Amino acid sequence: MRIDPQEFVARLCIPGRGFVLNAEGHPWKLLRKDLTTLAQTWSVLSYSNLTPTSHTSDLNMDRARLVYGLVTCMNMNIGALISGQISTIAQSNSSRLGFPSLITALCRARGVTSDSLTNESLSPAINLAYIKKNCWNMDDLTVNFRGARKVRA
Repeated sequence: MRIDPQEFVARLCIPGRGFVLNAEGHPWKLLRKDLTTLAQTWSVLSYSNLTPTSHTSDLNMDRARLVYGLVTCMNMNIGALISGQISTIAQSNSSRLGFPSLITALCRARGVTSDSLTNESLSPAINLAYIKKNCWNMDDLTVNFRGARKVRA
């Protein structure tokens, strides 16, 4: 499915902000500081739970498509997405473990016990305090948490 880049901007960005263009003038990425609070929150969830990556400051086009789908409640096969990511990680020469909390939860649900005292979980939890601290774009006038806004330095 092809989505007009301006539709991404309309759904994911603060008004007046948009894509950084590449040398050919095509949309390349969205800067985190230009994303709405909702888009930032979904991007954090995608980084930690759907398609893990160590680069979490901006959204490339693939990640923007995923976040757009989450923000707009688009019908997506998230299971296939996670399965593909697990397969990619397993086939790479990387020593990283993808989806540790998912694997731990699935094992626990099936009664698999472990001698290890280590339990993988999301850290930190993506809750309201986390969102206020890490995802809240103070330029996003569509979000108003109870209480006064912090004054920018």
